[in-house]
Amino acid sequence: MASGSIHVKVSGQLQDHIQQQIGDDGLYENASEYIRALIRRDLQTRDEAWDVLQKELAPAMRADDGEFIAVSAEDVIRRNKRR
Repeated sequence: MASGSIHVKVSGQLQDHIQQQIGDDGLYENASEYIRALIRRDLQTRDEAWDVLQKELAPAMRADDGEFIAVSAEDVIRRNKRR
């Protein structure tokens, strides 16, 4: 993968927030370090969400076809309105 730079302009509240996260008062040395940490956290959150979804769907993926019940979209909507 080629290394490169991405330049992003931020202003207002976003810029103020970044400034609070860097330097002597913040946890990060510079804005780039903070943005990289945010991206890593976003990737981790996405991976964790995928893991949860896979665990939730695993029983259905192992079930026999005879265990499933055909339902219409209207059935699903009606069921969800009762909840």
